[in-house]
Amino acid sequence: MTLSDYIPVWDKLSPAQQAQLLANTSSRSVKKGTVIHNGSMQCTGLLLVQSGQLRAYILSPEGREITIYRLFERDICLFSASCMMNSIQFEITIEAQKDTQLLVIPAESYGSVMEQSAPLANFTNEIMASRFSEVMWLIEQILWKSFDQRLAEFLLEESAIEGSSTLRLTHEAIGRHMGNPREVVTRMLRYFQSEGLIKLSRGSVELVDLAGLEALRDR
Repeated sequence: MTLSDYIPVWDKLSPAQQAQLLANTSSRSVKKGTVIHNGSMQCTGLLLVQSGQLRAYILSPEGREITIYRLFERDICLFSASCMMNSIQFEITIEAQKDTQLLVIPAESYGSVMEQSAPLANFTNEIMASRFSEVMWLIEQILWKSFDQRLAEFLLEESAIEGSSTLRLTHEAIGRHMGNPREVVTRMLRYFQSEGLIKLSRGSVELVDLAGLEALRDR
């Protein structure tokens, strides 16, 4: 995949602007579990996912994690280049959830072209708005949905992502995604198992009643 596969306004950039982005874009491979960007790092740049999966999360003052969104093939991670957006004031951590292949555009190069190109600036604003919509959706889930509904939603979403009803996830990993202590997750998973919705094994969760989980999610 090339930059034109990620940037739909590519044809609206001048040849010089295209050349500037191409000349400064590099390729990077990261292993599962690698922290690519966090608030204490320098501006990482735009991350374009060629393959694999990234997780964006924030940390509470107590060190509790909560996933705000995930990125897959053809997605662009904009908040890793937040230094070029003065209005971004919160710290975000980007971690590879799977072995991932990336294209990286330095923030300086992208920001320079964006200042010259209204179509690229508009496209960037659309990405930002989309990500903030996902964050607002998450806040609504936390505020208005019970934990059992949110957990059912997470398990169904993870099953759809992995294409499998058996999820290789520990209770601790689920807690990190959802911003809840492992003990709380364990209690709810055991309740789900007692209701015949899932089957628990060491390091995995098997979804056995998808319709029941969907009914709980939509309650």
